[in-house]
Amino acid sequence: MWQHIMVTGVPLAEKAVRTVAVYLAVVILLRVIGKRDIAQLNTFDLVVMLLLSNVVQNAIIGPDDSVSGAVFGAAVLLAVNAAVVRAIARRPWLARILEGRPIVLAHDGAYEDDTLRRLALPRADLDVAIKRQGGDRVEDTCMVTLEPGGALLVRLRPEEESASAGDVAEINARLDRIERHLARLVAGGTDPRHRGEPG
Repeated sequence: MWQHIMVTGVPLAEKAVRTVAVYLAVVILLRVIGKRDIAQLNTFDLVVMLLLSNVVQNAIIGPDDSVSGAVFGAAVLLAVNAAVVRAIARRPWLARILEGRPIVLAHDGAYEDDTLRRLALPRADLDVAIKRQGGDRVEDTCMVTLEPGGALLVRLRPEEESASAGDVAEINARLDRIERHLARLVAGGTDPRHRGEPG
């Protein structure tokens, strides 16, 4: 039993080559077909991802169902992914090749319909992203982009942006200074409301 569990049915070198080859193939396929943030996958995308993992499983492990073979394949997969992520972080040109550039989906309050059709992105998905960022509709935005990692980035018009806690604190500090200044003026007998009136 232990031999069946622990002894791999495929040489480790072959398993490593299989894992790297499948990893690169899936990365290229996803790069060519499109990019979406995992949180924005619709039902059909999720089904494809689940089936994709099952489809490539046999190509990675080969005729091997041992525990040690599975652990080795997982270790190779994680190592290759870590190496690719580090290489992308160090070399911007590699990031542009593997991840692409941001794609403008809406500009100056209007959707880029040709781009949406090409990417098969429904307006409803973008409307949800805009609402998550504090806007009500596309007219409230100055730019909506699909980032290389697949996330939707919404930039609202300045007048539509919500005040942050820092903004509120700064306004409160200014009001406090104005009140103190007015109190000093009143205490010194120079109430600006009565300036110019006979005493």
